[in-house]
Amino acid sequence: MEIKERKLEILTAAGALLSERGMGGLTTKNLAMKVGFAESALYRHYSSKEEVIAALLQYLHGIFSERLAVATETQGAPPAERLRMLFASQLEFLSDNPHFLTAVFSEGLLAYSPSVNEGTQRLISLMQDTLGGIVEDGQRDGAFTDEVAAAELTHILLGSFRLLMLRWHISGLGFDVKAEGQKLINSLILLISKK
Repeated sequence: MEIKERKLEILTAAGALLSERGMGGLTTKNLAMKVGFAESALYRHYSSKEEVIAALLQYLHGIFSERLAVATETQGAPPAERLRMLFASQLEFLSDNPHFLTAVFSEGLLAYSPSVNEGTQRLISLMQDTLGGIVEDGQRDGAFTDEVAAAELTHILLGSFRLLMLRWHISGLGFDVKAEGQKLINSLILLISKK
């Protein structure tokens, strides 16, 4: 996703403030200090805190869309391998960019405004739709159990991933999330695979 360097700097700083201080800590004053310019200069790029958060969610949606497309559109890869690639791609991005964790996984953003709610819902839908498509393919191919609806399996997979991210965040990023994520997805694939 194409974005100007200064705007990306602001969005990255906003993500860091959300992770460090929560919604209350993400103020235009704190954001301007974090990027190192006057608060008035921030308004040349974004008119409000709400606009910054909405732009951050839009940026993350674009990044995730690109990464998910690459990870899931591998010709001929079996569904289990596509799941591994999808989760590995997301784990790599979040491991390299932990300052975006709160923006991606915080339900605290949901009550903020309609535009932020919409951005959050778009991110969730992107993951659900992509993951759900792989699960449905796996059920059609006979690789994954069809005793549980694809939507429910998708919910279980996403919930497990979200819990891993929460544990990592709470631990102060205190463990190798990529290694733990690989173990988790391998266990989940084992659970949903047809016996």
